[in-house]
Amino acid sequence: MSSPLKPLNRQVLVITGASSGIGLATAQEAAKQGAQLVLAARGADVLEAVVQGLVDDGFDAVAVVADVSLRADVERIAEVAIARFGRIDTWINNAGGTIYGRLDQVSEEDSRRLFDINFWGMVHGSLVALPHLNRQGGALINLGSEASEVAIPMQGMYSASKHAVKGFTDALRIEVEHMDGAPVSITLIEPTAVDTPLPQHARNYMDREPKLPGPQVDPHEVAAAILHAAVVPMRTVRVGMMAELDVMLEKLVPGVVDRLAVFQVPRQQRDVPPRNPDGALYTSRANGRIYGPGMS
Repeated sequence: MSSPLKPLNRQVLVITGASSGIGLATAQEAAKQGAQLVLAARGADVLEAVVQGLVDDGFDAVAVVADVSLRADVERIAEVAIARFGRIDTWINNAGGTIYGRLDQVSEEDSRRLFDINFWGMVHGSLVALPHLNRQGGALINLGSEASEVAIPMQGMYSASKHAVKGFTDALRIEVEHMDGAPVSITLIEPTAVDTPLPQHARNYMDREPKLPGPQVDPHEVAAAILHAAVVPMRTVRVGMMAELDVMLEKLVPGVVDRLAVFQVPRQQRDVPPRNPDGALYTSRANGRIYGPGMS
């Protein structure tokens, strides 16, 4: 059955990865629409500043410093939500990162760490959220990518992790919505490239500063899609014309897409040396910014 989702002004939302990019845009938009917020991220100072800014503007929000790769940290997010607001209506698994580099050059340690965040962080959030959502109905929203369905050279491990996010989310939807008939809506969001600080937070093996190719969509466009799925049950939502086009071409002419993908490699590099190759894979580098430096 489809969940009778509440209006946002009657919801308690949990958002992971809330201190920058899509997560921060979603938090700000949800607050404006009257939602009560539980915001989670690794960087204490930035996260607390984000929450304090919302509180100063009259919104209801609480911060939880957490690394989603750790199940105990994710359980604590839920505990804070219940202690503060008494329930969880929507849980948004947004936390994630990427690695730029050839698959045969990226270390196994870095690859496993990326999966711990992108995949296992989403698994932890989903499984921790479900018992709460099952009680009164609600929405579970997982952030995939067009890379959940299309491979991206030089971000191969990111593509693999987002394919895994899709596989888990689709299987969980069948089990929860269709086998159990639970009052929970499970949505996968698949944006195209988004103008966020993701490349600056990436672990980078290239000899150039990474970037995302254009055209890029505004993070607030993705936030709008997420918040729509919080009130209207959706299955899969692609954000951006290129996401729709790329996925369609992958299904129709995959061999052609493979050959064309080679041309994406130079479009993922700036003509400057790498600024911070370690990125935020192991430590937070969020600075409270929604947008990246653009496409130049």
